[in-house]
Amino acid sequence: MSLDEKLQRIVARHEELSALMSEGGDGDTFVKLSKEYSELDPVVAAVRMLHELRSEAADLEFMAADGDDPEMRSLAEEELRAVQARLPNLEQEVQILLLPRDEADEKNAILEVRAGTGGDEAALFAADLLRMYQRYADAQRWKFEIIETNETGIGGLKEAMATITGKNVFARLKFESGVHRVQRVPVTESGGRIHTSAATVAVLPEAGEVDVELDERDLRIDTYRSQGAGGQHVNTTDSAVRLTHLPTGLVVACQDEKSQHKNKAKAMKVMRARLYEEERRRLADERAADRKSQVGSGDRSERIRTYNFPQGRVTDHRINLTLHKLDRVIEGDLDELLDALLAEDQAARLAEIQ
Repeated sequence: MSLDEKLQRIVARHEELSALMSEGGDGDTFVKLSKEYSELDPVVAAVRMLHELRSEAADLEFMAADGDDPEMRSLAEEELRAVQARLPNLEQEVQILLLPRDEADEKNAILEVRAGTGGDEAALFAADLLRMYQRYADAQRWKFEIIETNETGIGGLKEAMATITGKNVFARLKFESGVHRVQRVPVTESGGRIHTSAATVAVLPEAGEVDVELDERDLRIDTYRSQGAGGQHVNTTDSAVRLTHLPTGLVVACQDEKSQHKNKAKAMKVMRARLYEEERRRLADERAADRKSQVGSGDRSERIRTYNFPQGRVTDHRINLTLHKLDRVIEGDLDELLDALLAEDQAARLAEIQ
C-alpha cells in the first residue's frame, strides 16, 4: 500500500469516527471512539497540511511554466522552490506520525539505578545518576518519588528505585536502560589516578492491574526489619517487605516506608512493572527476531554511555554522539541526548518500512 493510500484510509477513518461519535451511544463505546479520534487528530492535521502544500506547489508550477509576465514567473519560481524545500520535511513528519505507537510511551516509569564494577566509586556514580534523573524530572515538572534506597556510608548508593510520574515519561526515558560508565579521579583516590567505574540503569513502564494480572498466590511474601547503612536496624517492627514471584523468580524488596502495608504496595508496583517489561521484551523479540534497533535493545547489560570527567565530555556509544558539556548533563540537562536517541530510533523504524 502506498503512502497516499494509507493517508486516504486514515482521513476516511477519522471522518467515520466523527460520524459515529455524533450518534451518541453508550459511555464506554463513546470513550473508545473518542480516544481513537484524538489519536488520529495530529495525523489528519498533518495530512491536510501536506495536501495543501502539494496543491500550492502544483499551482505555482503552472504559474511558473505558463505565466506571461516574466516578473510573475520569477516570483512563482521563487515561491515554488520554498514550497518544494518544505515538502520533504512535512512528508517525513507524516511518516513518523504513521509509525506504530509504543503503548507504553504515555506511561509513568520506574527507575532503577545500581552500582556496578568499581566499589565505592561506582556507588558514588550511581548516586550521581539518580540525582541527574531527579533534576531532569524536576525540570520537566514530573513527580519524582524514591521507592527504595540502599546507601553506602560515604554518600553512595548500592541501588535505588524511584517512580517518575508525568506526561510521556517513559517515551522520554526509555532509551536510558543499560550500563553507564564513568571515568574520573575518585574522591577516595589520593594518587590522582583516573578510575573507570560503572552503574546500571533500568527504566520500566509502570504497569497497572489492567496491564498485568498479578495473582498473590504466585507470590511469596517475606517481612523483616528494615536496615540502614551499615546494617543497623532503623525500626523495631517487621515493616520491610520482600516479594518473590514464584513462576519467574523475580524478587522485589522495599523498606523505605515505616508501614509494612505501604512497602508492600510499592513492591507490588515494581513487580508489576518488571513483569510487564518482561512481556514487552518477549513480544518485541518475537516481532523483531534477532534484529535490534540502532539505539540498542534496552538490555541493562549493554554499555550505552561514558561520562569522561577529565575531558568534560559525555559519549553515547549507540549513536556515536559526543557532547562537550558533561557538567550540564550531570546536572540534568538531558534533552539534547534524549532528542538525538529518539530521532535515531524514528529514522531506523522509517528505514524498516520504506
